[in-house]
Amino acid sequence: MALIHCNFFSEVLGLSASMYVILPQKTYGQTGMTGVTIKDRHPVLYLLHGRTDDHTIWLRRTSVERYVAPLGLAVVMPEVHRSFYTDMANGYKYWTFISEELPEIVKSFFNLSDKREDTFVAGISMGGYGAFKLALSKPECFAAAASLSGALDIVDTVNNVTGITEYEWSSIFGDLKKLPGSSNDLFHLANAAAASGKVLPKLYQCCGTEDFLYKSNVRFRDHARSLNLDLTYVEEPGSHEWGFWDKNIQNVLKWLPVVKK
Repeated sequence: MALIHCNFFSEVLGLSASMYVILPQKTYGQTGMTGVTIKDRHPVLYLLHGRTDDHTIWLRRTSVERYVAPLGLAVVMPEVHRSFYTDMANGYKYWTFISEELPEIVKSFFNLSDKREDTFVAGISMGGYGAFKLALSKPECFAAAASLSGALDIVDTVNNVTGITEYEWSSIFGDLKKLPGSSNDLFHLANAAAASGKVLPKLYQCCGTEDFLYKSNVRFRDHARSLNLDLTYVEEPGSHEWGFWDKNIQNVLKWLPVVKK
């Protein structure tokens, strides 16, 4: 695999942005690695970080580079700080950056497919929220999305998760009274997606039964099932930690509908 650290100027953010990119490499000489490449453009997984992390975290806490090597899959890991993948009320336009600008940038930099069937997104915690937000808001762009211990009930998260002040939440989402039913509410987005008549992405959701976001995940699971969304749901003993995510990202990669070319 080739690992590339990119600093680039974002026109949307008006500042320098960062990402790590894993690119497939055909190799026989790397100890313990089997790499493949494809003749066509590479399928791509956008892999999103959580609220307390950055674009380096997946490489530091998991063996994701090794896990994707046999798949011929490129992985893009961008940084969005603590934005919850939104156009912040008091901050930068990270939703526009992640949903519009970033895909164009990475496709101009690298040999990545622009086909829906080759494009996937996944993330942990805040990134799990971001992954499902992308999939439900832009179903024409993603074939599959995975949430690992995602903050999927954002209204409940804002009201009940400790350690984040009301000021910080308001800086992200604006008027918190308007959050339910908004474009930042995954339950609302799921309703709209189900009613749209569009082909929707396959969804994968997993959460540990001891995770503080477990009840939030169960609520979203039940809502998605009530809408007949194509959801694979997995729960098992575990909390909000990297041992759980390192194990389950491997399951996500096995589940992804990566087409070998």
